[in-house]
Amino acid sequence: MTGEDSGLVRAVASGSEDALVQLYDRYSGAVYATARRLTTDRGLAEDVVQETFLALWNRAEQYDPTMGSLPAWLLTIARNRTIDRLRALGRRPPTMPVSDVALFDESDTATLERLVAGGAVVGAGQPVMGPAAILDENELRTSLAVALAELPDVERTVLVLAYRDELSQSEIAERLGWPIGTVKTRTRRALFRMRTALGPGFTPIDASGAAVAAVDG
Repeated sequence: MTGEDSGLVRAVASGSEDALVQLYDRYSGAVYATARRLTTDRGLAEDVVQETFLALWNRAEQYDPTMGSLPAWLLTIARNRTIDRLRALGRRPPTMPVSDVALFDESDTATLERLVAGGAVVGAGQPVMGPAAILDENELRTSLAVALAELPDVERTVLVLAYRDELSQSEIAERLGWPIGTVKTRTRRALFRMRTALGPGFTPIDASGAAVAAVDG
């Protein structure tokens, strides 16, 4: 199914929401299962699914089928997103064997070489931020604060509850008395607006810490 997947990814890169829906229906279950292996928090795993496919929407043009299958690419994103979420919550992500990220019949050495070549996160260590990174984060916080202020109230509310209060989508729906579908739609629209305001490099998990600071400030 690699050829079909590649065609759908190219369609997503061209802006096809239908292609994204097809890939979501095909692989969201595997992405969810991957997140649940790293956390017992069902709501967090559900959020990772949304963030993984948002990353696909934002960066579909970066997928290189010669580096591995689409499922492997998505599951790597899901693992990294889950680990980042756990770190943000002050939890230590569990260790996992290299075999968990290996492609079919791939040796441990080949898996590590592929992950390193692709820049994937393979450890749980927390890197120390240098001065340039701190400056970049401060600038991002300012940009986020401006972009958040320009969102419609209902869309800003779902982002504040998700990234400041760290609520899952089901918890947001319960708190606001909205159907879960409404929460998902407004979250998706809010993130798309943020992407438009901040540029295609923006993904919510990369900016989650800065987003919390922006909504708190």
